[in-house]
Amino acid sequence: MARPTAWLLLGAAMLLFASAATAQDCLSATFSGGRTFGRCNSMPTLGASLHWTYHPGNGTADIAFRARSGTDGWVGWGINPGRLGMAGSSVFVASQDGSGTASVLMANLDSTTSPNLQPATLNFGVPVAPTVEYSGGAYTIFATIALPGNTTQQNTVWQAGPLSGGQIAPHPTAPANLASTQRLDFLSGSSTGASNSRLRRRNWRFTLVYQTFRHGIGYPKKPS
Repeated sequence: MARPTAWLLLGAAMLLFASAATAQDCLSATFSGGRTFGRCNSMPTLGASLHWTYHPGNGTADIAFRARSGTDGWVGWGINPGRLGMAGSSVFVASQDGSGTASVLMANLDSTTSPNLQPATLNFGVPVAPTVEYSGGAYTIFATIALPGNTTQQNTVWQAGPLSGGQIAPHPTAPANLASTQRLDFLSGSSTGASNSRLRRRNWRFTLVYQTFRHGIGYPKKPS
């Protein structure tokens, strides 16, 4: 039987291999029009990745958010200027209509007012209108954003869910969906997530946002 030290070394090697493989997947991504980005981050959930180039001269970032989804689903990414969580965030949401035309919606998820996904001016600058592509079973949202507060450390959020009757429907409450938030430094590329309990409470509120604006869908059970 292998000694405990050997198992620890094997486990460490496997983690390093998995980390390297994930980074390679992120770094090997290609984009239409020959677009390239200086940094990338493979999100820990939902098969998503964020690619960006930060411009310190004016505090903006060119971003490409990519997430896997069927044609009958939607994906979204955004920033929460106030805290690490969904409620209060400003988001880009990509989906497509019955003809297969993909589009991107900008909306604010404000927990203090009647929640909706109506087009809105975001709580941070968007100097270049966002665009979206759907190819190879994934959406890619392209946008240029002005980082809130002109700081590189931002609370980022992302999500994915189904369409119902051609409309955006509530996302699942699976663990992967409830862990889709992290604090990202657009300068260094480092990122950290919230604790599981905080994620559950904050994403429970985000689920209320989606379920309330969709009539006939009841409130989820509040997590402990």
